Amino acid sequence: MERVRLQKFLSMAGFCSRRKGEVYITRGKVTVNGRTVTELGTKIDPLNDRVEVDGQKLRYQEDFIYIALNKPKGYITSCEQNDEPIVLDLIDIPQRIYPVGRLDKESTGLLLLTNDGELHHRLLHPSFDHEKEYIVTTALPISAKALAGMQAGMFIQGEKTRPAKIKQFSSHRFMIQLKEGKNRQIRRMVRKLRNHVTRLKRVRVAGIHLGDLPEGSWRRLTKKEVKSLKN
Repeated sequence: MERVRLQKFLSMAGFCSRRKGEVYITRGKVTVNGRTVTELGTKIDPLNDRVEVDGQKLRYQEDFIYIALNKPKGYITSCEQNDEPIVLDLIDIPQRIYPVGRLDKESTGLLLLTNDGELHHRLLHPSFDHEKEYIVTTALPISAKALAGMQAGMFIQGEKTRPAKIKQFSSHRFMIQLKEGKNRQIRRMVRKLRNHVTRLKRVRVAGIHLGDLPEGSWRRLTKKEVKSLKN
């Protein structure tokens, strides 16, 4: 097997994303054959080199897991256990997986989780233009003119959002499709219109739909769905 970059191996082993792996490496937490490595360009042999993170030995993992979860309100999108419930509490499998992107604590709906670091990277990187679709409910009526402003792009935190697709269902409810994922973006956009979100539900990521998956439940993606994400 060809040699791969160390941070890529960490994701291949299902330990963390490549980006998080770079942090572990630069902080001196990763060893290769007993030697601490801090250079991000370091390449290793996935099958023969011994890689450890904080003393935990990792192994190359060929069997990737792809999961769709209907996240309930009140759960944090995190792998780190704390005093609040996290999304991994809802998934009873022995393998280590991690969420693709985030849904804030108050939001519900589709969250993908995997141990495939390459796919994780592709789904998060804005250059791949993966679309996400949300159903939004607001406290106050929201006008067609206001939604047109959101659709064209608006400045939040000093940056203009990319154009979006929006469909209005009622005076308080609309659908929005985004190709980016700034922190709490939809909530910030609605707040700028002097309104606020009372319910935010993600119903699609790329070609994966939430469908009728019950809240708090999860399922494995089909081979066809995985293929669509990779393509």
